[in-house]
Amino acid sequence: MADVTRLLFLRHLRGTPTVWVHFGERGRARKEGTGQSFWYRPLTAVISEVPIDDRELPLLFHARTADFADVTVQATVTYRIADPALAATRLDFSIDPYRGQARARPLDQVATLLTELAQQPALDLLAGIPLADALTSAVPRLREDVAAALSEDARLADIGVAVVSARVVSVRPEPELERSLQTPTREAVQQDADKATYARRAQAVEQERAIAENELQNKIELARRAQQLVEQKGANDRRTAELAAAAGLAAAQGEAEKERTLAAAQADRVRAVGAAEGEAEAARMAAYQTVPTAVLQALALRELAGQLPEIGQLTVTPDLLTGALARLGEGPR
Repeated sequence: MADVTRLLFLRHLRGTPTVWVHFGERGRARKEGTGQSFWYRPLTAVISEVPIDDRELPLLFHARTADFADVTVQATVTYRIADPALAATRLDFSIDPYRGQARARPLDQVATLLTELAQQPALDLLAGIPLADALTSAVPRLREDVAAALSEDARLADIGVAVVSARVVSVRPEPELERSLQTPTREAVQQDADKATYARRAQAVEQERAIAENELQNKIELARRAQQLVEQKGANDRRTAELAAAAGLAAAQGEAEKERTLAAAQADRVRAVGAAEGEAEAARMAAYQTVPTAVLQALALRELAGQLPEIGQLTVTPDLLTGALARLGEGPR
């Protein structure tokens, strides 16, 4: 849409670098080209605007393969109007001089023509190949055939349209058929996934078994060490008991030896005392053999007197004195 401003009974049009403008009045060309800007009278002005920028035309159409499978072709055609003066004479690119709006839709006509020209070689090619080839190797051939058909068609040159490029994006079957075709691949992928899952589970089981064996070996090693500890403790206890018994035996032997020594010393002392007493007694007996009997009697009395209890009073009768004096008068025998 052109940028048109109003000033009383005049109009001013301002173009852009991507729009080719033709301004005619009374059958004669006044201005034409890109980036135009001018005043005009809308009652007598005839203005056409032709876009010359590159435009993308998406295409989506159905085709049938040699094995009667319906497929959808998605493509994109890039084109531009290479000869805007020619296009302005063949298609209606005129605009309303009062408001700047397009009077027709010429680009829709160009799109329809491009779509039909691109469909024909694609339909011909897909009709001669089976579905498997159409889905796998047909895209490059479709792109070449469509590009060749568009570039060689004279109708596009007659309206000043040039095709820049043609791209075939995809060829897809119906959704149900596509799912059916994808089933083997999905099954293969699922099988690979199952194999990976089983391998992962087997590896996990193997790791668990290794961990269990390691734990069992650790328990066995701990039990063996515990057994060694018990045996060592028993040996230590036996050794302690043996040492304690040996120490007790040594102590008992020492005490017994000490008692024997004391007993022997005591016996020796007793024997010595007895021998000394015997010798003293023998010496005393030998001394008594030379002492008179009266002296012995006197000594015996004295000894006896020392053993008698204390006498408080002593009564001496004449009979006692008479006998004692008579014995004294006799003298020693």
